Amino acid sequence: METATGHEDVQSERPFWETKTLDQMTAQEWESLCDGCARCCLNKLEDWDSGEIYWTNVACRLLDDGTCRCRDYENRTETVPDCIPLDPEAIRELTWLPPTCGYRLVGEGKPLYWWHPLVSGDPETVHQAGISVRGRTVSEDGLELEDLEKFLVAWPGED
Repeated sequence: METATGHEDVQSERPFWETKTLDQMTAQEWESLCDGCARCCLNKLEDWDSGEIYWTNVACRLLDDGTCRCRDYENRTETVPDCIPLDPEAIRELTWLPPTCGYRLVGEGKPLYWWHPLVSGDPETVHQAGISVRGRTVSEDGLELEDLEKFLVAWPGED
């Protein structure tokens, strides 16, 4: 598209996640940044001395392991009080978001990966690429906090 000056308007041809900050996005744009990997719905352990994060494959009780979606997204913070809703401020502060997370990437000014549904046009590519936790989790129901160490895992794309 050309502007009144006759120059091509390159910004309008670029996708919203490349032209807007996290704070400028609409609610729909924000939600679409989620790649559906469900890693944020996993229990993580933090070494209090080093700050290092250890990933488990223990999922929140609301996570549907087959779809990688929350079973009660609208009410998740009431049902699971320690659920941390993601917003621009949280994205800037949380140290445990995976390096492949769309929110984290956009917040850091980095491009989304080829398998991200906004890039590929297909919500299945995150699963096909092996990035999601689909079919690889156990529910936290019935587990004690001290049992989490038995479920440590390494996920693709981790630093």
